[in-house]
This record gives sequence, structure tokens and C-alpha cells, in this order.
Amino acid sequence: MTGLTTTKARERVVLAATILGSSMAFIDGTVVNVALPALQRGLGASLADVQWVVDSYMLVLAALLLIGGSLGDRYGRKKTYAIGVAIFAAASASCGLAPNVSALIWARSVQGLGAALLIPGSLAILTAAFPPEKRGRAIGTWSGASAVTTAIGPVIGGWLIEHATWRWVFFLNLPLAAAVLILCMYMEESRGGESPRRLDWLGALLAAAGLGAVTYALIEMPNRGAAGGRLIEWTGCLGILALAVFVFVEQRSTSPMIPLALFRSRNFTGANVLTLLLYAALSGLMFFFPMYVIEIEHYSATEAGAAFLPFVVIMFLLSRWAGSLVERYGSRLPLAVGPLVTACGFVLFAIARQGHSYWTSVFPAVVVLGFGMTISVAPLTTTVMNSVPETESGLASGVNNAVSRIASLLAVAVLGALLVSVFNHALDRQLGTMQLSVDARAEVDAARSQLAAMRSGDPAIQSAVTAAFVHGYKTVIWIAAVSTALGGIFAFLLIDPKRPVRKIGRDGLGGAG
Repeated sequence: MTGLTTTKARERVVLAATILGSSMAFIDGTVVNVALPALQRGLGASLADVQWVVDSYMLVLAALLLIGGSLGDRYGRKKTYAIGVAIFAAASASCGLAPNVSALIWARSVQGLGAALLIPGSLAILTAAFPPEKRGRAIGTWSGASAVTTAIGPVIGGWLIEHATWRWVFFLNLPLAAAVLILCMYMEESRGGESPRRLDWLGALLAAAGLGAVTYALIEMPNRGAAGGRLIEWTGCLGILALAVFVFVEQRSTSPMIPLALFRSRNFTGANVLTLLLYAALSGLMFFFPMYVIEIEHYSATEAGAAFLPFVVIMFLLSRWAGSLVERYGSRLPLAVGPLVTACGFVLFAIARQGHSYWTSVFPAVVVLGFGMTISVAPLTTTVMNSVPETESGLASGVNNAVSRIASLLAVAVLGALLVSVFNHALDRQLGTMQLSVDARAEVDAARSQLAAMRSGDPAIQSAVTAAFVHGYKTVIWIAAVSTALGGIFAFLLIDPKRPVRKIGRDGLGGAG
């Protein structure tokens, strides 16, 4: 600990290192979506390709997130965190240098490995470094700073895409990672007690195999003909079987990755069902919205990155108020009302008229969505933390975080498959009314996997492509609205309003942040 002799100095170093490291992962999660249209054009990628750019990262992260936390407890949180940051940085450089989309997908999966090590370590290091009387303020500072960087990240990334190249979205992580690794040299090590949990590698392998196979089937199904259909069906079935075996193994494991006994709590089950449906809907919107506004509404990448700034501002300003809702009204009411308000935000996105200004079309939807998510997120986190004994609150938070990642993973695959199906059906219907030559039709069929990024010199064909994509996009958003509303209904039915709530600090953070 050279040069850091005071407690305050050590605490500042820990705070800076954890904020920068977690912000790096949070920024990457939001800014990559803004880069997808430019990446699609630059690499000639299909929708399935860009789905894999997102889902390869989410798959590894979801499967190894809880293992990453256990590795920190066992071998040292600072060491594991630093290794995660280094892996994430190296993978980011590989993403920026990727010569083709296949190389980019593989590099993104390695990024997911790094994120699985650094994300759980961030709050664990913070909690160990600060005494209880300072912890709430430290976590509040971490949360606020992370929110600000997450909001600014897409704007900076959009500017880089617009004025340089999409590759700088990934190179942006390198100076942040270098700063974190330097700060880690001045941090003290911490571990998770005398008897850390045994690592459930079998559970992690089954989860990764099952989720990966199901995701592969969902993404590739719309793009394969009859020859590849049987392989995809078998892959999907094997994925479902692997997930069933995962549940079987976890029930009988002495140290499971996901203790299924946690789900005996109605509140914990209800909160996680809501997390799955709510974050699936939000992830679907975040994936397809940049494609829509950039390719259809002709926003610049910077404008697309800034479009959700009101959402983040609302959540940041009202988070403390939302944190008190459980204390005032219990868990059930805010977790029923919040998703319904959020669903109204999705409806506004779905009915927004094409060609209108941001302030009359997108802005009202972003504001309502932000307000609904604000009502939902803090009570959701509090409910998860309070639904289990205090000794298991960290594990419950990790499980809820993993559920949110799985929701994002499946949403991109499921909603993407649905959008492709609707797009193809709508495009075929419109092309059927045109007198196209065999060559013109073949040209359209060869490029249709690019969806809205497809370009044609024939204005009629281009208009048909635009109309088909808008139809598919709005269908997906309507389904997201229904998913969110169902989450609120399930929360109302499952969460027990009479159960006493163990209070935690309003700045407490966990779950699906």
C-alpha cells in the first residue's frame, strides 16, 4: 500500500476503481446497441450476426456471473476483479480490431468472461472496504456515478461512430481499464470468509450449454432452410434437456450455483418472474430502437445515443424516492403499478408516428418508460434482498442479477426471431404486388437478412423494406408492452403484501441493476 497511509485515501481509491470498472461494463452494455447499425453496414452483417454480437456476451456473462462472485470470495476479490478488467480490456481491443463479424462474436464472448469476473467484484470490494456507517453513502456514490457514466457512454459512443468508426466504441474501454488496473495496485485484498462456497462448475457448464443451444436455435431458425431445420430443432431440444439436467443437478448439489430453495419464498419468486418479464421487454427495446431510429427515422448515431438520456435522468433523480415506496406501501403495490406504467411507455413507443420529431414521438415514451422503471427497480431490488435471510441476501442479489441477464439474452433471440418472421411475411406480401424481374427478386432475397439496413436503388422496393421493418418493430414493441404488464400482474398475484419487510438502506443496490 505504497503512499496510501490514511483510511480516507484508501477508501477513495476503492471508490474510484469500482466506479471506473463497473462503468466500463455498463457503458459497453448500452453503447454497443447504438453501434449495431454502423457495424451491420461496415461488416455486411445480418440481423442474426448482430444478435450474436449481443448474445455471445450475454450468454457467457449470465452463465458465469455467480461463479465469478464465488471466485472472488475464494481467491481474493481484488485479484479476481483485476483479472476480469484485464480480460475485458484485451477482448475489447480484439473487438475493435475484428476483421469480420465472426471474429467480433468470439471476442464479445471473451468480453462476457471478463465481465463475469469484474461485475460481482465491484460491489463486493466496496462493501468490504467501507465500514457499515459509511457503506450506504459509498454505494450511493457508486450508483450515481455509474448511472451518469452509463448515460454519457452512448452519447460519446454515438459521436465516435458518427465522426470516426464503430471500432472506437470498443477502444473506449482501454483507457478506463488501464486506470482501474493502476488503482488496483493500491487496494487491499479481501476474501469471503473462512469457508468460501465450493465452485459449481458442472452447474455453470450445463447452464452455458443449455442457454447457448436454445439461443442458437432461436436466432438461426428464421435464417435456415429445410436442410438446416432438423439440426436446429435437435440443438434446441438438447438445450432444453441440458437446462432440465441443470435443475436436477442444482436440486441435489451441496453447493449449487443457484440454490433453488430460495424460490420457496413467494416474494423472491414473484420478484424474479417480474425481473424476467420486465428486463426482457426493456432489452428488446434497447436492441431494436437504435436500428429503428437510425435506419428508418435517419437519426445520427449521436442523436440515437442521446435519445434515452431523459430515462437515465429520471431514474437518477427519483431513485431515493422510489426506494422509500416499499417502506410506505409494501412490496406488492409498487411492483404492480410500476410495470403497468412502464407498459404504457412501451405503448407510446408502439404508436409513435413515423417521421415526427423526437419531442412529439420518442420523448413522451422515454419519460413514461423512465418513470415506470423508476417505480419498479428500487422496490424490486429491496424485495429481492428482503425476501431471504440476511445471510443469503448477497446470493439472492446475484441470482436476481443473473435472471436479468438471462432475460436480456433470451429477449434478443426470441424477439429477433419474431421480428424476422414478421418482416419476411410483410415484405413478401408487398413484393407480391410488384412486377419484379427474377434478378430483382433474387437481389432482394439475398439481402433481406440485413432488414432495415438493406438498400435498393428501386424506391418502391426500398419503401416496401421500410414498411416491413416498421411493422416488425412495432409488433415486437407491443409484445414488450404485454410482457411488462404481465410482470406486474404476476407480481401482484405472487408477492405477499402482509409479509414483514426487512428494511435496507435506500442506497442499497443489488439485483438486476
